[in-house]
Amino acid sequence: MASLLSAENWFTLLMLILLQAVLGFDNLLYISLESKKVAEDKQAFVRKVGLAVAIVLRIALLFVILQAIAAFQEPFFAWHWEGVIETELNLHAVIVLVGGGVILYTAIQEIFHMISISEHDYAEEGPRRSVGNAIFMIVAMNLVFSFDSILSTIALTDVFWVMATAILVTGIAMIFVADIVADFLDRNRMYEVLGLFILLLVGVLLVSDGGHLAHLVLFGSEVLPMAKSTFYFVLFVMVAVDLVQGRYQKKLMRERERIERKMDALDRPSNTH
Repeated sequence: MASLLSAENWFTLLMLILLQAVLGFDNLLYISLESKKVAEDKQAFVRKVGLAVAIVLRIALLFVILQAIAAFQEPFFAWHWEGVIETELNLHAVIVLVGGGVILYTAIQEIFHMISISEHDYAEEGPRRSVGNAIFMIVAMNLVFSFDSILSTIALTDVFWVMATAILVTGIAMIFVADIVADFLDRNRMYEVLGLFILLLVGVLLVSDGGHLAHLVLFGSEVLPMAKSTFYFVLFVMVAVDLVQGRYQKKLMRERERIERKMDALDRPSNTH
């Protein structure tokens, strides 16, 4: 009992909570995006219920992975078409590939949807998904996002209560933060574009990871995973560009307003005369 409550376990728990919090950021973006597809008065309910169910299933998934981690890594299908495509699929690779593909599709679909219709058309369009379907998608994608984080967790410790507590704490925190993120994006629509492209980047990351896990070779070129350092660097650049562009646009608007006021002042005496 003393070893279970040792300082090492508590320090590991703190590290896991921080890790889960960092890895959960892109999950919050997806939840915010998915919840907008239901009626406005049901959006907060969808986010809370989806995350609550996902927390329970995350802990169950952790238990399953601990018991059968070898089965997730064992190839169950191989295809060798030399010079065209070669792969050895395992369950881990399939989960990551499918999850990454769904995120890519969702991000691209929302980007095109955003630029193809006006705000008036969007308001008239109404909910595009039922509450049940939205909760299902949030739970399913939450499990996809959590799969790699659980494997990272297992690499740090083998104490179940530490891992389960970290999942529970970060999950509860996400329930409260999800509404804040959604409200922020509603009030600052310009950042919604940034969020969609971050989600697109996450999809690319997952697909590349899944291709690597599946030992995928296309036309003689091996699919390599995107390095996490590259991912965070690109993420930083995207956020920096968005912030700089936003400030520059505000500066241009102030300059335009100043010129317009100056022109109005010059025109006023001649009109009076």
